[in-house]
Amino acid sequence: MAHIDITDKIGFALLKKGVIDYETLEKSLKVKESEDKKNRRNLGQILVNDFGADHDAVFREVADLYAFREIYLADENLDKTKIDFIRRFVDGLPQNMREMLLQTKMLPLKFDEKQPDKLIIVAADPTDRRIPLIARNFGGKKYEVAYCRLKELQGLLDQVMPPENEFLKLLEDQGGIQVKVDDEESAVDEEELELEISKSALVNLVEGALVEAVRQGASDIHVIAKEGNRTEFWFRIDGALKLWHVQEKTMPEAVAAVVKDRSKNVDRFEREMSQDGFIQRVIDDHHIRFRVSIIPIVGIELRHKYESIVIRVLDDRKVITDLNKLGLQGPAREFFYRAIARPQGIVILTGPTGCGKSTTLVAALHQVIDPSVNVLTVEDPVEYIIRGARQLRIGPKMNFDQALRGILRHDPDIVLVGEMRDKASAEIAIKLANTGHLTFSTLHTNDAPSAVSRLYKMGIEPFLIAYAINIIVAQRLIRTLCPSCKRPIPKDELDRDACLKFGFVEEDLETHTIYEAAGCDKCNGGYKGRAAIHEALFFSREVRGIIMKSGDDVDEEEIRVQATKDGMWTLRRSGIERIKEGQTTIEEIASATTDE
Repeated sequence: MAHIDITDKIGFALLKKGVIDYETLEKSLKVKESEDKKNRRNLGQILVNDFGADHDAVFREVADLYAFREIYLADENLDKTKIDFIRRFVDGLPQNMREMLLQTKMLPLKFDEKQPDKLIIVAADPTDRRIPLIARNFGGKKYEVAYCRLKELQGLLDQVMPPENEFLKLLEDQGGIQVKVDDEESAVDEEELELEISKSALVNLVEGALVEAVRQGASDIHVIAKEGNRTEFWFRIDGALKLWHVQEKTMPEAVAAVVKDRSKNVDRFEREMSQDGFIQRVIDDHHIRFRVSIIPIVGIELRHKYESIVIRVLDDRKVITDLNKLGLQGPAREFFYRAIARPQGIVILTGPTGCGKSTTLVAALHQVIDPSVNVLTVEDPVEYIIRGARQLRIGPKMNFDQALRGILRHDPDIVLVGEMRDKASAEIAIKLANTGHLTFSTLHTNDAPSAVSRLYKMGIEPFLIAYAINIIVAQRLIRTLCPSCKRPIPKDELDRDACLKFGFVEEDLETHTIYEAAGCDKCNGGYKGRAAIHEALFFSREVRGIIMKSGDDVDEEEIRVQATKDGMWTLRRSGIERIKEGQTTIEEIASATTDE
């Protein structure tokens, strides 16, 4: 066993805070002892690079120990003038120094207000030995290195030095793509198609789209075949589709063929049925997975076999593991924590496709995952890898229903059932909840009370619904206003009657500012980013009683009234709180919620 030096304050501070465990600390110290003294890394660098410890949690302690001050970029009001100031320093560096600066994750930020000749440099690892080498090239007499969180700094680096998309650059160098098309062709000739595809160029286009989608934060890429030998590439950013590229004078089958060639589990020559596959890439040093869905579509030109392709971007960096960051508002937060703290019962998330149900469930799972419990998940398909859980692989020899039956015999403590899609899967989830397991699942309904009706109509007995469920949470994702351009609506211009009908009270209109979207070069039509609103139906004794008394039908309205008495905020009420906080607009909440 390696001797742990009690003077190593960083290691013990991180151990005490639960950032690392004792075994990791031991192993990292062994690595440190084995390294050459001249090039020896400090413990923080070893923990982050060799053992995958959280970068910011580690280097905040390192910065604290070595007395580096921390700078929050959110407080710096980084407008165009300040970005240009930083860019001038970076552009003046030799190429090798610019590359080193990117690797080191550091930037010159500003001159010190008290000492105008002292340059403030921000770095994600202020102890990096390369910082003085780069700093000398800035030409200043004095400089100070401050610590900045990696996530904040990476965002600024991407603004100052946008990463080059090497595939799109190759496309430009080749002068775009020109594919000859015979308009008289009566059917797709595979040999001719192979000959006509400027394959390297199309490959660069498809690969460039994957890279650009990740960098722009898109959730999906839509590749849509159009008449006239056109193919459109659209990105879904913050919930809205945005045209990224139009490929002209190229047979749509050629573009589709290249996407299929890049995907696993997809037959390039199959154009009559839907297909599902996946792609894996390392983009900007991160492992990214893409889920590919292909369906045949009808076009005017019958000689073509058109297909629509949607590629879902699965970026594990977007996974929220801290339940506090989900933004649960008001009573929803307390209800949710109480529900997942119970040793058994079902927690159900409901809402339309793309409303963030999976994100919330994964965050909840991280809250309860522990090495002492067996956590099993059954999802089709698996979207995100969850550390500490055993995720069943659905395939040709084991379908969703077989997997569900298998977990009953696999001694689980906590189970995630991706979706209760029919009576069989709902019954297994109910059985798990009633036999002492904490179960998480999803349903597709408009709000929380209607999820009870859905289960009842599936054929689940009312007493099983009443006593198996802990909570049902309905969720929506709404676009949030761009902080740079959001515009307050003057109180004398507000339509007060419309606001009161919407759900505001007079006091809200007097004491809060309501904003509208404006639009600038930093956002998408006045919106930037998204946030969730929730409706949390906690199963109190009274709610269970109403469900137990159900006759031929479940009275959703009675459940809603009782839940509101118990403290539940409806989706509309949750949305109004977001408006009062200045995060979104009345129009956005109106489109995401119904008028209860």
